[in-house]
Amino acid sequence: MPGDTVVTMEFDGNSYEKFKAARDLLLEMRQDYQRAVEEFSWPNLAEFNWALDWFDALAISRGDSVALRVVEEDGNEEDVTFAAMKARSDKVASCLQHLGVKRGDRMLVVLGNVVQLWETLIAAIKVGAVVIPATTLLAEADLADRLSRGNVQCIVADASQVSKFAGISEGITRVAVNASPSDISSGWVDYEEAVSASDEFVPDGHSMADDPMLLYFTSGTTALPKLVEHTHTSYPLGHLTTMYWIGLQPGDVHLNLSSPGWAKHAWSSFFAPWNAEATVLVFNYNRFSAPALLDVMSRYKVTTFCAPPTVWRMMIQEDLTKYDIPLREALSAGEPLNPEVIEQVERSWGITVRDGYGQTETTLQVGNTPGQSVKPGSMGRPMPGYKIVLLDPVTDQPASEGEISILLADRPAGLMTGYRDDEERTADVMRNGHYHTGDVASVDEDGYLTYVGRADDVFKASDYRISPFELESVLIEHPAVAESAVVPSPDPMRLAVPKAYVMLAPGFNPDRETALSIMQYAREHLAPYKRIRRIEFAELPKTISGKIRRVDLRSQENTREGKSALEWWEDDFPELRSTP
Repeated sequence: MPGDTVVTMEFDGNSYEKFKAARDLLLEMRQDYQRAVEEFSWPNLAEFNWALDWFDALAISRGDSVALRVVEEDGNEEDVTFAAMKARSDKVASCLQHLGVKRGDRMLVVLGNVVQLWETLIAAIKVGAVVIPATTLLAEADLADRLSRGNVQCIVADASQVSKFAGISEGITRVAVNASPSDISSGWVDYEEAVSASDEFVPDGHSMADDPMLLYFTSGTTALPKLVEHTHTSYPLGHLTTMYWIGLQPGDVHLNLSSPGWAKHAWSSFFAPWNAEATVLVFNYNRFSAPALLDVMSRYKVTTFCAPPTVWRMMIQEDLTKYDIPLREALSAGEPLNPEVIEQVERSWGITVRDGYGQTETTLQVGNTPGQSVKPGSMGRPMPGYKIVLLDPVTDQPASEGEISILLADRPAGLMTGYRDDEERTADVMRNGHYHTGDVASVDEDGYLTYVGRADDVFKASDYRISPFELESVLIEHPAVAESAVVPSPDPMRLAVPKAYVMLAPGFNPDRETALSIMQYAREHLAPYKRIRRIEFAELPKTISGKIRRVDLRSQENTREGKSALEWWEDDFPELRSTP
């Protein structure tokens, strides 16, 4: 409009150079953990816009290389080069501006693994909007909560999600991907039509490094989801540690299995691979199939692969030796990976699956990095740039086993700003000069951390402290066990005893014989006080992000009366009484 000042922006070369220097140091020291820890430091950036300062630069240096490849279940694929993604995200950014989206506005994004998701995320960063990622699995009540507590001004959603937003405020801008005529008539904007009509994108100002960029609603396993706030540096810059842990190199083909809407998708399907100038490969399936996944990994020559433990546990049910995959790095995150799974993959592929630990609130904090010795059961050592200490849960003093905590005096770039609109909860997790993760680990003389469990999952039986993860890692070694969850079951004599909920592997029946076999195996491989004394065969309740909801199982144990039809106690087996 006449009289308006047009701000012509170019990328911040100083921020680009600082970011690249930090990135290059970690690439160079990919297999030299000690030097990386000693020499890496977080660059001090006053202004930074990852999409404009970094990704757009890749459109010049890697223009015709494939940035994103989406493979469908039916074999169809869509490839997007770095240059094309830059041009397309500019159009989407311009579109958002014309629709009235301003710097700092909250934008709810409800898209699956479609190219438009990556276009929209890059565009939102360019505009300076604050993205609230959401999975398409959310129900109407979940979305209403995000709209209300997230103070949303704009929604970008797949057409399949439109009906979930019936009755929302007319003041919210709504954009539908794959829109139908009925969507348009109900007040939604057609994404493709609006983007095609957009002109050149011109940023309206600078992004400060500490400006908010992401708001994640956590999965809420025990309470209403928290709003985790990240900035223009905490995830883009912070995920240099994730890149380092994965072992990514320019030109890699990286496949990550996680659903859009959750932090891990941003970790390994967005920031980390593009920080390394790698290709993001996406397998867009509706129903998981291990053979189909392995075929995709072979066909598209995957070099680096990350998946949650559930996927790894399903993969090892197949004959991995049948698949020719040029895999260099294999990773697992989300929950601790059991040693038995690592051993089976190593026997089949000659590759060690490396565990890593982080949270929605942070980037990768602890991990087994490339070229370093992996200790069975350990999740590795602190990442470059992260000062980790274990604190006793009672005294809040350093201990050999305690809550994983981050030293705030040397605050890492990858740590969240805090919980939005919840000063009390933020103050609690940031108390006494540390960020408290709520997870418990032990540390050995070499600095390797071993996960014990969530602080509220660890329990006492006969006055002994029990780590569910330790018991579950033994159970999964039994061929009948695909997954398990150990929780305390009330007992009049011992207060509580370890009970295992078990999901069976294919070919095994939920009967007395199987229960006896599992219980005998546990007795042979666990100390007497850690014995599994009750077993129930069942599907395991999970969050929509795939984590086991032990809180539901504990609640079930505390309120149940009697045994279920698929439950066995050690007293049911006279043959066990002769064993110590």
